[in-house]
Formats: sequence, structure tokens, C-alpha cells
Amino acid sequence: MKHMRRSLPLAFVLLLAFTGCARAEQAAENAWESIVSFVEWLLHLERPKKPPVPQLHYVVGEPYEAGGHWFYPHAEFHYDSTGIAVIAARNHPPLTADGEVYDPNAMAIAHQTLQLPAIGKLTNLENGRSVMVRINDRGPAQVSRFVEVTPRVAALLGFDATGRARVRLQLDQELSEALAMELQGNASAPAIATAPREQVAEATLAPPPGVGAGMSSSPNAAAKANPATPMPERKLPKVPLRLPETVTQGTAVPGSLWILVNTFHTASAATAQQNALADFGARVVRSLRNGEETDQVMIGPIGSIPEADALLERVIKAGAVDARIVVEQE
Repeated sequence: MKHMRRSLPLAFVLLLAFTGCARAEQAAENAWESIVSFVEWLLHLERPKKPPVPQLHYVVGEPYEAGGHWFYPHAEFHYDSTGIAVIAARNHPPLTADGEVYDPNAMAIAHQTLQLPAIGKLTNLENGRSVMVRINDRGPAQVSRFVEVTPRVAALLGFDATGRARVRLQLDQELSEALAMELQGNASAPAIATAPREQVAEATLAPPPGVGAGMSSSPNAAAKANPATPMPERKLPKVPLRLPETVTQGTAVPGSLWILVNTFHTASAATAQQNALADFGARVVRSLRNGEETDQVMIGPIGSIPEADALLERVIKAGAVDARIVVEQE
């Protein structure tokens, strides 16, 4: 007991000494940090920032403003469109909009409004070359441009010295849906159960003459007689993070440049827009899109990209804020 009484003051003294040393070391470290910060401020130096941590995720995103124009992202898996592509700048941020590490040598592109990530076929209409690309970023900032490609994609597609090309982007629905499902936590997608053809016929046709009262031809009775068989869930294909550099050579179809003002589902709305832009020579073109007839207000053809850029700016200033440059086949 006496030994313990003697040890307690000694332990207390050692604890105070250790605490004092720790505080002294912390104070010295804080003082050194202050000196370093002052020198950096004095010399206008910047410390190297820690690189952001990649975290791949599915994203559609909120409306955003870039280059003085508003863009409205939305999910669209039946997508086939054209426009002018440009090459991504060298000072690209370290991460893409969906949280991937940006790689200038990757088979990847940026799109202004599509869901991310997605997979599509990108074709250079000027020489017929096409590659599969991963859409994983937002851009380009200019409303007059359609997609922004990595330097590697530009090289494989044979972009000319201007760094621009007339391109067509066709989304791969199956692979894009697979990515969306996987990144949202679903490894498989349920297939749609289709009712047997006999069931539909029995439910819609009137009963033949002579059918007794006890033999019902109601839809409910037919459904009970031929219930729809649920189909098993279909496994979604695995999509690699890095796509192969496979170039397919097709026929060159450069087409001509047009301004697509907007797409309408009623002829009256299209006519009103056409009349508002009569000074630009706007016309209404009826087309079939995803099995549905639509009326598109178009201006063109236009001789060159600089001319198309200038005309697009004038059309937007006239109030057609959704107008963009497209490539149409004659």
C-alpha cells in the first residue's frame, strides 16, 4: 500500500509531463503550419490539391446553364440524332459527370442531356467510320455543338484538322438500360408478360349465335380460362467500364446542315412556329419518330458550319431557344 501511495504522485507527474510535451509538439506544428501558410500567401503559391475520389453512379441531373443557354437532362433510351462533334479540351476536370476518372484515351463522349452513363454507336458521317462509345459526361457547353469526344475517339473516327465532324449518335437501348438498372441496384429486369392471343380474341369478339346463358364470354371469364403466364426475369448484359477500340467502316453520307427549330405533335403548333420564323425560310417537315408521326420545323439547307453557327444564333435570339444544328440526308 505504501508503495502504491509513492507511485501515484510519480505517475501523475509523468502524465503532466507527457501532456505538456504533446501540447508543445501540437503548438509547434500549428506554428509551423501558420508560417507555411503565410509564405504561400506571400508568394502566391498554391498547394497541390488532393485528387477527387471516383464514384461511378447513374445520373440524369437537374437543368443547368452553360454557354448562356439552358439544358434540360432527361432519360431517353430510344435515341438517334445528329449534329456537330468537337474534341474535349485538354484541361478537362479529373472526373466525369457520372463520377468516372476522365481518360483522354477512353472510348467516351459527353452529351448535353442524355442519362449517364449510356452506350451508343457514334458515326462520322463524313467518312463512314463508326465506334461504340460510353456517354459519361456533360458537354459541350456550346449550344451549336452536339457531342464532345475524347482525343482517342476523334483519332479513330478520323476528325479533320478543324477538330470538328458531322456525326450521328444511336443509343444502344439494351446496354444503356442494363447500365441504368445495374447502377440503380437492379441486377435483372423483369420481362413483360404477354397475354395469350386466344385470350384477347375471346375477350373482344361477340359470342356466336346459340351460345347458352351458362357459357359466359366475358373478359373476366376468358382471363381465368387462359391466365397470362409470368415470364422469368431476363439477365442484363454486363457492360465493361472500358470499351474496345473497334472501328467499323461504312459508307460516307455527309448530308447537309439544317437548323432543327423544334419538334411538335400537332400540326397547328408547328405552323405557328413556322409563321414566327418566316423570315428565316422555316418549313414544316413531317417525319416518323419511334413509330409516331411528328412535325418538325426546319431551316436549311445551310452551306457550312460557320454559316450554320451564325444562323443558329440569330434563330435563338428570335425566340426559338430549343433550336440546334442537325445533319439531314437529302
